[in-house]
Amino acid sequence: MTTTLTKRAATGSLIGLALGDALGYPTEFHGVSTIIDRFGPWRAMSLPTPALVTDDTQMTLALGKGLRTAMDRGVLGPDMAEPVRQEFIAWNRSPENNRAPGNTCLRACALLERPDLPWQDASQIGSKGCGANMRVAPLGLVPGLSDEQRAGAAQLQSALTHGHPTALAASDLTAHAVRLLAHGAEPAELVGLLRSYAEENRSRYHERWLGDLWTRSQDPGPEHFIARGWDECLAILGRLQDALRSPSPETDPCLATGEGWIAEEAMATGLLSFLLFVDEPVTALRRAACTAGDSDSIACLAGAFAGAYLGADAWPAEWADRIEYQGELVTLGALWDA
Repeated sequence: MTTTLTKRAATGSLIGLALGDALGYPTEFHGVSTIIDRFGPWRAMSLPTPALVTDDTQMTLALGKGLRTAMDRGVLGPDMAEPVRQEFIAWNRSPENNRAPGNTCLRACALLERPDLPWQDASQIGSKGCGANMRVAPLGLVPGLSDEQRAGAAQLQSALTHGHPTALAASDLTAHAVRLLAHGAEPAELVGLLRSYAEENRSRYHERWLGDLWTRSQDPGPEHFIARGWDECLAILGRLQDALRSPSPETDPCLATGEGWIAEEAMATGLLSFLLFVDEPVTALRRAACTAGDSDSIACLAGAFAGAYLGADAWPAEWADRIEYQGELVTLGALWDA
């Protein structure tokens, strides 16, 4: 088995995420027939020139930088909220934040600027948009974290903007999937492993990381709050399992697991795109980008999964060398691969 270090899983995952993002950027908001009319057969889709990314990659880098700052100060804990908050605010203020960012992130980041407001009050408690888990891959790649740290941090980074319990659970599950793949889990066993993880954590509310976030909801208690999220994730994993029993590579994956505008669907449809083409990572990105839904987010997650499993050499150099933010992505990946 190739080790995480020798295959450079972190670099592969981050580059794959950005490549999927860039491939799906021009196809988002279009139906499959329109995409094929405009860009040709999906199996031959080319990386755009220039290879620009969206807020998906920008916020992944913001999270990565916040985590690096937090870990430079000591053991990763709930106080990571402050450096990550600062990076999200900087992203929101940046003139490069002009790639049709999600309204939930914009609203939450504006509120995160208020010094009088606990972050829990900035969180959009009703939103489970995919903005929470499109950016969470770094937490599956950072070395040396305990299961509790990874889960708590994945849910906390989601909660800074998207406070719905399904956004928290899907972010946790996405980070766990990235970690499993980076460490060599067999893709054929992945959905079963994720279902087991969801069932084990179904009633676990990470109070140390989330504080009293749950009280902003209408739930009677924290366990009830978080179980709602895990139950929706378990339901979509069931649909993913059904789709993989009779795989249909030529069919839009969104028809099986949803269009990806919401967190659990983005995770499942990104995973389906990867699992249909485990040994053909570029084909997986093309399939994910040629979808009727949130194509850039679906493809960025497919790229994160494929790159974590196959490593940095999965991607054609001609693509990887010209992706936007290439230097920052490689620097962060090299830090975690080392």
